[in-house]
Amino acid sequence: MARPARAPARIPRLPASVPEHPRESSALTLTVVFAGLVIYASLYPFSGWFWPAGQPLSALLVLRWPRYHGGFDDWSNFVGYMPLGALVYASALRRGRRPLAAGLIGLVFPSALSWTMEFTQHFLPGRYSSLMDWALNSLGAAAGVSLAVAIHSAGAGGRWAALRENWFVPRSGATIALLVLWPIGFLYPRNVPFGLGITWERLQEEAYDLLSDHPLAPWFEWLWASLGENTGTMSKAAEGFAVALGLLGPCLVAFAITRRGWRRAAVVVAAVVVGLAANTLSAALNFGPVHALGWVTSTVPMGLALGALLALACVFIGHRPAAALGLVALSVNVALVAQAPSDPYYADSLQQWEQGRFIHFHGLAQWVGWLWPFAALVALFRRLVDSDPPSRA
Repeated sequence: MARPARAPARIPRLPASVPEHPRESSALTLTVVFAGLVIYASLYPFSGWFWPAGQPLSALLVLRWPRYHGGFDDWSNFVGYMPLGALVYASALRRGRRPLAAGLIGLVFPSALSWTMEFTQHFLPGRYSSLMDWALNSLGAAAGVSLAVAIHSAGAGGRWAALRENWFVPRSGATIALLVLWPIGFLYPRNVPFGLGITWERLQEEAYDLLSDHPLAPWFEWLWASLGENTGTMSKAAEGFAVALGLLGPCLVAFAITRRGWRRAAVVVAAVVVGLAANTLSAALNFGPVHALGWVTSTVPMGLALGALLALACVFIGHRPAAALGLVALSVNVALVAQAPSDPYYADSLQQWEQGRFIHFHGLAQWVGWLWPFAALVALFRRLVDSDPPSRA
């Protein structure tokens, strides 16, 4: 007697809200970067660590309400954590969490991070732990989550997903986040317009501060032997070329993930507008609104025009050629910026950033400006060796 056919086993299906293969999220990358920069800004300059005299650990775990506080510090503590709350919420949603769980994560993680930073500040000279700072950080994160919830409820998430599918190739989240961070690097004073990266003189200063008192300092004297000697001027041709590459490089980074044609032309226009706005805002913050356009030398318009023309000439090339050309453009630009001489206005603006109120934004803008080109090089190399090219242009 033949046996009855067995019914096929049911394959469990994931809930519709949980993607089977979560896409690379730009929100997650931005969350990691922003959290790291919050830690840097909270614990800068990472030196002079000590244990508070006569204070047991149990006493340090309890934060105190401050006797004095300033309006600028209060607002910066509140506003500074709003993006973190919004980004954590968006990241949790992208990883398949339900809205309620994502909201709780967006509230708890920034609050826990803030408390950890306030506790750690007990052991740093010149930093004071404050219950008020923790409360303002937590409230700022809550405001950011609330704003993100409102935006998501309005359907912005679905519209962004459709826009991203229409404009960008798959697995482009980290590179999109990199492009979002690009203009932030200009808020820290630059000695070359549109030039991101770190100068050799700045590296020498950091090496001297770190190693000059070390027992092995004689072995490293070559690092700072020429410190202060690079006082010449950059030729107009070199500066104009650096400006052109400073615009072309980010455009090619965008081209490596953007579909060909008019979308890339729109990216070039957006890069010019955003770059001009960020550099102008930086000058206004450092030297006052009257000097907001003081950074625009005679070579800047020519350099931007050259960079824009070169970028527009590449709007129809493939994604891998765009990545290869981007590697060349960024590498040459990093070399030009590294050799750029210092100038008194740049040094004066650095002093304002590092000793004045701009210390609240010091870590964010400085490290983005220093590391962005190298992160972009890694992203482009990853695109270049990707074994799974985009399915359509």
